[in-house]
Amino acid sequence: MSEYILEAKGIVKTFPGVRALDGVDLKIRRGETHAIVGENGAGKSTLMLVLTGVHRPDSGSILIDGKPVAFSTPHDAVDRGISIVFQELSLVPSLSVAENIFANRQPTGFLGLIDRKKLNDKAREALALFDLDCIDPSTPVKYLSVANQQVVEILKAISTDPGVLILDEPTSSLTETEAQQLFENIRRLTARGIACIYISHHLKEIFEIAKTVTVLRDGHYVCEAEVKDIDEDYLVSNMVGRKISDIYGTRPDPKSFGKTRFEARGLGRGNDFSGVSFSVRSGEIIGFSGLVGAGRTELARAIFGAEPADSGELFLDGTRVAPSSPGQAIALGIGYLTEDRKTQGLFLDFPIRLNIAANRLREFSRGFFMSEKLIEEGAEKAVRDFRIVTAGTGKSLRALSGGNQQKVLLGAWIGTEPRFLIVDEPTRGVDIGARSEIYGFLRALAAKGTAIMMISSDLTEILGLSDRIIVMKSGKVKGEIDGPKATEEAVIALATGTDEGACD
Repeated sequence: MSEYILEAKGIVKTFPGVRALDGVDLKIRRGETHAIVGENGAGKSTLMLVLTGVHRPDSGSILIDGKPVAFSTPHDAVDRGISIVFQELSLVPSLSVAENIFANRQPTGFLGLIDRKKLNDKAREALALFDLDCIDPSTPVKYLSVANQQVVEILKAISTDPGVLILDEPTSSLTETEAQQLFENIRRLTARGIACIYISHHLKEIFEIAKTVTVLRDGHYVCEAEVKDIDEDYLVSNMVGRKISDIYGTRPDPKSFGKTRFEARGLGRGNDFSGVSFSVRSGEIIGFSGLVGAGRTELARAIFGAEPADSGELFLDGTRVAPSSPGQAIALGIGYLTEDRKTQGLFLDFPIRLNIAANRLREFSRGFFMSEKLIEEGAEKAVRDFRIVTAGTGKSLRALSGGNQQKVLLGAWIGTEPRFLIVDEPTRGVDIGARSEIYGFLRALAAKGTAIMMISSDLTEILGLSDRIIVMKSGKVKGEIDGPKATEEAVIALATGTDEGACD
């Protein structure tokens, strides 16, 4: 038997005008977690699609247990023991846990009808693998937490008894506590002999869960290393081809901050949040941390006028304001970079130039008409200032990498010259190079006097960028920590309050 359960040798894959993979090698040992890292556009996703039969390589070979294989369809890959859990979950919300796990493979009885008892019994056995006996297999998955929905997705993938399980950005929608639950589940899988390929932009996770790591850059294989023998600087420099130091920039002296620019007093809305009070000074970045459901995004949307608060007051530069719509908020100098850029923040099928202009149309108009010349000039300036990699401002946003899409969104909001800017998950799904640039843009904006409220589920990001940290739990502020003195343990302690089980 081969030392490797899965190998890829010299994989080449070309799309019109782009060589996505150029001679990529990969070796996966059974029973271990092997991470694959690289910037957006490095070829990670294309390689996974080749390994799972979605794309056929132009050249190169795939071996399972040392024997060459060829996949014509994803079903071929599943039949040969390769399953994948994509970043976007593929569950059917209205179907039960059991029905999702064994979709299209439900046990049947007399007359070919689904045997519900056997189906639910098999689902209970699967859930028991992760100590989730508390979940009723007949429960529709829409009622589960995001973390437990992901467990169902993983159980669905391993129900075909794979030798290799691919996890693509599995923690993108999870809190720190939920991520730890995921890691424990991954360890259980590898203990059973399943090899896990782990893809993530969060380098801290690589050192926590992986044994081996492969680095890709611009469609090329760069290196493979044992995680115990390297550090984060090694990974970053190989990913981007240069050394990146001090990714979060220099935290300014609090004495440099100006007067209070924004203040909330006793904000509340229904069951979402209540009694929330905080202030942000000119030039300050204040981070909001907490578990999913803490009420952070709901609070941000209330401030922005998207879903106004029922109670409380807002003040901007000492003047009471009450925006009842995003348009009013923008006119006051309040901006909001949403956590979901694809469905709420950007028009993916529109060109870059229209996305840059979308939230400040009056600036690009002359009388009753829009000025194409002004729009083009504004878009070209944004492309230069935010180092957006594109063939031109007429390029559809859908064609850009996640990092460049995020820079377009940030450029559009910074272009409004906000007095107070809310950034919700500003680097979700963004690679390390683009992250470093985005942090730099936020620091530069704050240095010009903008007050920034940053919501993030990435604790490292919260600790690295925040001048102060406010922690929320169940719609209430649980405490405030000075940025330079904050620790992960202190933030998590406030965010959780008490230990919470996996089925909560």
